[in-house]
Amino acid sequence: MNRRGFLQWLAALALGGAAVAAGLVRWRPGTGEDIPGVTGSPTPAPSAAAPSATPTAGPEGPLLSFFILSDLHVNSGVAYPSEHLKKTLDEITKKHQSATDCIIFTGDVTESGTDKDYKELRSVLSKYKLPPYYANMGNHDYYRVWIDKDGNWNQKGFPNGQTDEQSKTAFLEFFKLEKPYYEVEVNGHLILMMSQEVYQQTRTDVGEGAWYSDEQLNWLKSRLAANPSGRPVFVMIHQPLPAAGQDGGSHRVIPAKKFREILKPYPNVFVFSGHGHQDFTNGTAHYLKESFHWFVNSSVGRVLNAKYEHVRQDAAQGLYVQVFSDRVELKGREFSTGEWIPEADWKVKLQSVKV
Repeated sequence: MNRRGFLQWLAALALGGAAVAAGLVRWRPGTGEDIPGVTGSPTPAPSAAAPSATPTAGPEGPLLSFFILSDLHVNSGVAYPSEHLKKTLDEITKKHQSATDCIIFTGDVTESGTDKDYKELRSVLSKYKLPPYYANMGNHDYYRVWIDKDGNWNQKGFPNGQTDEQSKTAFLEFFKLEKPYYEVEVNGHLILMMSQEVYQQTRTDVGEGAWYSDEQLNWLKSRLAANPSGRPVFVMIHQPLPAAGQDGGSHRVIPAKKFREILKPYPNVFVFSGHGHQDFTNGTAHYLKESFHWFVNSSVGRVLNAKYEHVRQDAAQGLYVQVFSDRVELKGREFSTGEWIPEADWKVKLQSVKV
């Protein structure tokens, strides 16, 4: 899809129009042209055990527990993304507060990255006593370049007097960060937050892709090398990887070959992406095993079916991760009903690493 077609879909989506599926299905990141697993990439990895009713805690108990929430799409002009986020945070704070060390937001925290969108996000978050939370940037968090001074979608006016740096600054100020990529250590475990650093106002060739600079990739390499041998590391991205052997592009990590090469020596790395909004129950692959473990999250703001239609309009989904000494357990959660999702239930045994 060219930029015009994609942005027409986005405009329709922002207005709640009926043209959502017709646009998105042309670029959808779950088909052979857009998601690995279909064209020469790893096959989906099966769950190691039958789904359990609740997360299991071994005799030693979990060393780390956290939620990963992707694609909030909080929008100052549309109510339902905020309502989905409220349902999600209601459940986390009422049912899982004592078992949640932190919350991770993996990109597209806003619909357009405007000051009004961030004001709405702050309004929602401020209502809760939350554990520490961390976020990275998605492509939508750079979308203020498509919004004119009257707050309207204006493709012809691009970049509407706005810059990618302004989008980045708004995100950094909201989350009190110095850079869009950074590390946090929670209970002795490393979480690496990676973010795309530019958008189309700076580089038209990136399209909707996540371009990582050499500086950010070298930082990733150094942080992985410094991690104690064998200890799991959690790497948060937004856009997914392209098929193996490809270097990325629009809606994908750029440069993907170098990213994969950096991760290759570390079998206990867990990568989490969002962007595709795919329902955990629709049969698409959400766990792909490469030299690392790659999980594709669903969405809090808009959960889509395999045809990329927003049919289950009340659905809001995310991942719950528990780390044990010998394994990592991951479970999908349906926040609209307060239930675990049987189709999203994985237990990954950690590999022993020779020093």
